Amino acid sequence: MRVTIFEIIIKSVFMKKLKMVFAALFLTLIANAQFISSFHPDQEPTNNIQYFKPSGNLFVGDCIPFYHDGTYYLYWLLDSAHHSALNGLGGHQWTLSTSNDLKTWKHHPVVLGIDEDWEKSICTGSVVYHDKKFYAFYATRLIDAEGRVNEQLSYAISEDGIHFNKQKPNPFYTSAPGYDKRNFRDPKVIVDKDGTFHLFVSSALDHAFTRENGTMVHLTSKDLKTWKVNDPLIYGQADVPECPDYFLWNGWYYLVYGRSGNTYYLKSRNPYGPWEYPRYQALDEEWVNVAKTAQFNNRRIAAGWIPSRKDNKDGGHEIFGGSIVLRELTQEKDGTLNTGLPVEGLPGTEASLTLTGIPGPHVTKNNASSYTLNVANGLDAVFFENVPADCYITFDMEASSITEDWGLYLRGNKNNEGGYKLKFSGVDRRVELAGTGINAVEDLFKKTKVQIVMQGDIIDVCIGSKRCVVNRLIEQKGSVLGLFAKHGKVTFSNLKISPLKP
Repeated sequence: MRVTIFEIIIKSVFMKKLKMVFAALFLTLIANAQFISSFHPDQEPTNNIQYFKPSGNLFVGDCIPFYHDGTYYLYWLLDSAHHSALNGLGGHQWTLSTSNDLKTWKHHPVVLGIDEDWEKSICTGSVVYHDKKFYAFYATRLIDAEGRVNEQLSYAISEDGIHFNKQKPNPFYTSAPGYDKRNFRDPKVIVDKDGTFHLFVSSALDHAFTRENGTMVHLTSKDLKTWKVNDPLIYGQADVPECPDYFLWNGWYYLVYGRSGNTYYLKSRNPYGPWEYPRYQALDEEWVNVAKTAQFNNRRIAAGWIPSRKDNKDGGHEIFGGSIVLRELTQEKDGTLNTGLPVEGLPGTEASLTLTGIPGPHVTKNNASSYTLNVANGLDAVFFENVPADCYITFDMEASSITEDWGLYLRGNKNNEGGYKLKFSGVDRRVELAGTGINAVEDLFKKTKVQIVMQGDIIDVCIGSKRCVVNRLIEQKGSVLGLFAKHGKVTFSNLKISPLKP
């Protein structure tokens, strides 16, 4: 069969157009495909979630705990390479870990993912159970037509809290008049007894007489279509009050929020204030970012994340994404909150070690697990060698009211060089751990139990089951432990040092 030049030209043009169509279709499929990550939930450990991070170059971001029908749902932001995904906009997605006993956990695949090209991050939010359905409200980070980064509100519905369907329109709420479009995120949702949805949204006033314009917007709706902007819950904050949490516990309402990563709360006898500042901020730990809480049976468990360090060095500043950390909340009569280590999150240990201390001249050995340091004119210590870098340490401490400070040297070497210092100061009511600290710590001069978990690059300390302080400390792995006191008298008793199980 003879083919004319005209037919060859027609065929060539047709093939080029066909290739263009296939290329456009391929790009469209890529644009609309879910943002892929290398998270494999079936390959992650299930025996303990305390200090958990996913494998590889993946990390935990903001945590979103929720409780329903005996199950603790711990939603968390899956972070890739410390917020650098999608040109630094985050590329975060919600994943989920669930437990019925806080001991054994099941990890699930991504439950709220990036499905559209315009979705640059599925940001923090919250979950509520209403009319036999789970409602997940969250912010979506996107770039508007003018190329500016905005945050707008979206929601999804699920029958089981695991498989969610995003609702249309998406986003359903773009901005509130008078509030910053760049900062409009982290909706906390509740449903009141009348069936009205309340959203508490982290934002800032568009125009304010001061730079302290951080605000929590209060939106309400009965049909999830028409929303009313109410008076803000709080305003005049130096930072955007991020990742809010809200709950009622024994007659006290709590409003929890983050400021530059640290977590603070207010309390009130009324649902929406006026708010009272507590005696101390037990949730305020520099290395626990934006803790949020959920009921667990008759208890309340907070979940936050311990950030990573720049360049994985002790001196590196904190960067986004890290490891999960849980705290057990307890409550004082005046509504003040305390934090402790949940017993289910404590690591498994071997038998405690029998170690003989090497005392200084002002140290008295009371028995194998008790030492008294009485140092009037300076500093003295007792040292223990062959202490594993990963261990669980418990002891009681009791200091005289004139003691300047006391504490421990952790992971030091034989010359007491390197390592990390844990210092208690009863006069200043402060506890410091290698460059970070907590304030307004009460009753330090009373006999107090202390728990210390040293696991990998995390050192976690709990004082009297009321206050905690944690740090990510990477470089020092020495095998010497020291107990010290300065200008005063301290007794350390019931000292137990237990290596962690592999």
